[in-house]
Amino acid sequence: MSTKVHPTAIVHPESTLEEDVELGPYAVVGARVHLGRGTRLQSHAIVEGPSRLGEGNVLFPFAVVGSVAQDKRHAGAPGSLEVGDFNVFREHVTIHRGTSGRATRIGHHNLFMAGAHAAHDTVLGSHITLANGVQLAGHAKVDDYATFGGLSGVAQFVHVGETAFVAAGAMCERNVPPFVVVQGDRARIRALNKVGLQRRGLPESDIAALSKAYAAIFGTSRPRAQAIAELPDELRANPFVTRLLAALA
Repeated sequence: MSTKVHPTAIVHPESTLEEDVELGPYAVVGARVHLGRGTRLQSHAIVEGPSRLGEGNVLFPFAVVGSVAQDKRHAGAPGSLEVGDFNVFREHVTIHRGTSGRATRIGHHNLFMAGAHAAHDTVLGSHITLANGVQLAGHAKVDDYATFGGLSGVAQFVHVGETAFVAAGAMCERNVPPFVVVQGDRARIRALNKVGLQRRGLPESDIAALSKAYAAIFGTSRPRAQAIAELPDELRANPFVTRLLAALA
């Protein structure tokens, strides 16, 4: 398999393309960009550097990946972007590089729907879905299997835990624990994300343990610290409950 570059595409001489990369009409690859095997830029997609994209990523028209941060304090400061494998960046998605020597990091198998944005120095795991118009502010962190409804937002330095569900329009100004559903402005915990846990393939025994822990912690009028302290040892021993408790500590 060979690389396919449309005659109107522009590739900076300081960048590298692995085998089977495809660049559509008017695609642009800036300086110090590495595109992994099988990565595809559709028409008018842009990657700026320094950025490194792994295998099988797809950029739809007018996606802009690796541009400089929208941060007055760090405008033009050196930073980079590191993207794993098999991510999809739909139309008008924007991903910004890190600042002050740091990197924006994105894992594998993530879906960024149209108009989604990840700002400078964000760190995203894998198997994450951002629906249309989701906005992640600088330094936000998102763990594996998190899902965001359309037009939701995450403030700077906020951490969204694994398999959390951020409902459409939710505004997160504080950390989101793993495995829960948050909704509202300002976003608050509403339920256990049972649908997400099932889709992830967790055994029913683990989902049941999380359900009991959730009810004991959030379904009571007792202070949270007291409810956590009174959790039975058999629940604490479950590895997913352990991760929930660690996030609440």
